[in-house]
Amino acid sequence: MELKKDSNAVSIDMLLIVHSEKRRVAQGAHSDRPADPGAPPQRRGGLQCVENGIRRWQKLEGNDLRGNLVEKQHAQQTQVITSYDSQGTQLTVEVHPRDAMPQLFKKFSLAKRLQVDKNGNTRPRQPGGKDTHAYPWDRSSLKSMPLDLQQFEKLDTYASQVTVKSGLEELVSDLLQEAHSDLEIVRAIWIWICHHIEYDIEAAQEKDRQAFKPTAILQTQKTNCDGYAGLFERMCRIAGVQCMTVPGYSKGFGYQPGQSFSGEFDHAWNAVFLEGRWHLVDSTWGSGLVDSSTSKFTFLYNEFYFLTHPALFIEDHFPDNKNWQLLKPPQSLRQFENNMYHKSEFYNKGMLSAQPQTSIIKTVNGKATVTIESCAPTLFMFMLNGKQEHGLLSLRKNGMKLDVYPPTAGTHKLQIFAKGNSEIYSSVLEYTLKCHCADMDVRLPAELHQPVGPSWFSEQMGITKPSHSEPVIYTSDGRCSVSFGVVEGISVLASLHGDDGPMTEETQRRYIFQLHREKRTELKVQLPHAGKFALKIFVKKRQEPGNYLFVFNYLICCTNTKVNWPVFPESFGNWGVDNELLEPLSGVLPANRNVPFKLKLHGVAKALVKGQDTWPLTLSPEGYWEGSCSTAGCREVYVMVLENANHSFYSYILKYQVNAQ
Repeated sequence: MELKKDSNAVSIDMLLIVHSEKRRVAQGAHSDRPADPGAPPQRRGGLQCVENGIRRWQKLEGNDLRGNLVEKQHAQQTQVITSYDSQGTQLTVEVHPRDAMPQLFKKFSLAKRLQVDKNGNTRPRQPGGKDTHAYPWDRSSLKSMPLDLQQFEKLDTYASQVTVKSGLEELVSDLLQEAHSDLEIVRAIWIWICHHIEYDIEAAQEKDRQAFKPTAILQTQKTNCDGYAGLFERMCRIAGVQCMTVPGYSKGFGYQPGQSFSGEFDHAWNAVFLEGRWHLVDSTWGSGLVDSSTSKFTFLYNEFYFLTHPALFIEDHFPDNKNWQLLKPPQSLRQFENNMYHKSEFYNKGMLSAQPQTSIIKTVNGKATVTIESCAPTLFMFMLNGKQEHGLLSLRKNGMKLDVYPPTAGTHKLQIFAKGNSEIYSSVLEYTLKCHCADMDVRLPAELHQPVGPSWFSEQMGITKPSHSEPVIYTSDGRCSVSFGVVEGISVLASLHGDDGPMTEETQRRYIFQLHREKRTELKVQLPHAGKFALKIFVKKRQEPGNYLFVFNYLICCTNTKVNWPVFPESFGNWGVDNELLEPLSGVLPANRNVPFKLKLHGVAKALVKGQDTWPLTLSPEGYWEGSCSTAGCREVYVMVLENANHSFYSYILKYQVNAQ
């Protein structure tokens, strides 16, 4: 009989199917104890002879890693015995119930999987020129081969739900039920390990070698990186896919930017042979992460480390043999140490590049600048020494720019986070800042939040066509006016924040007067004194309950020490969104003066000003309510309106303070 699967298929001279009544003969030649799936590989073996079933296996000399006996012995279930000869040929014999369909007929895999060296030993092919990828990364793909991850959805769901019944061989057999190619085989094994094996921190610290054995891993479902890599290799080899464990250095748990690597290797991962080339995977980092503060492991699947592009894999994996970098040209250890480390979430969230490309930045005149390019609009935030202070982060259509001003000389830790499509900000970059001399003239308000300046995000939130596109506004007289379009149905709220002591929420808003003209909102700002202030802008949908949401802020700077503007008048809820105040803009009026008033009010029947006495306002042909009021004998002045001529109840809309005499 001759069965062929592909160009590497070989002929089989005999297909032996032993029926169930022969099982006793087969079992008589073996111990009742099932084979240990975690035992070390045996020396190369071959089928010596077959007589009345399976008589026995004879060990032959050699050191074939795959020449071990693989046997399933479960009552009333098919038993499969597999062996390989010196040429890498796979021979499978089934023992199954009389009426059952032989598995060999369902799925027959017979191929020369491994190479043969000059001594006749089988071994995986070493990486060569056709396995390499160009360095640096060409931005073409995060993967080392074309993949459509959607094609794996059904397989991923199935593989993640497979449970361990007995040994490793049966587990692999179960996983292969839905895998129809080498790629799908590797994917199923990868998904199972990433969703079932937990990183064992204690075993890793104690270097417990027993915890690395497949049998122990299946029992505890815990191991360290050596165990992950060893288990992945073992399962791939059982499934007939070439796989190697690759030791080396890594920028993983506990890594500090700029650190050097020497001595014993601290990590292990895998290379797997698919479609004629070697590819890289790291199931340890694909399964989850360790919290640096609690040293606890959390399952958190990471697609990035499955068939990662080698030019990206080298950022945090340096193999003991440079050939396993799969790069042209390969990188040196010194380059690995000095190159910027982009965390996996950097690429998962669509980042493309960052400047500077070194993990240690020296400030220039007390300032450091970081820019990131992304393939889509992305939200960012940063922390300097654990606080969101001392920096200006502005969003760009495809990335961001961050200027950081360390408050003191010395070494500082800068972390950058990105949000992407999820609701969670993830750490994507980490720098070490070396500041020789801090710029003491740059003191940013503590309330200056991120981002600074309008962007695609503010437009998305309903604020369009701003009068000031840059994040910083300079004023010489302490006053400025900012305007922007507002999408219909959106309400805007603004507040001013400095570092001159606590201010009430009411006072923070009293230095801003908000006007509305033809679908545009204008914010008139008067600073209480010279300095730097954060003008924070919030929005809210009028018809929806809840609080206002922060969108962005401007940094307003004034160096004129003579500036001393008072607050604007206090406005009440009945101050209409389309009303306009022309005068008086100061919320504090002089005593014993006649003060002119001019306002544009919509939808009112009458308007008046009330102090010690009451002064009516008249409607001019231009549509303004005008008049004057004496501040003699009063401490407060109110503007009041009558919205319905048939009513007698007036509403307060503005309030002024009167200076003491």
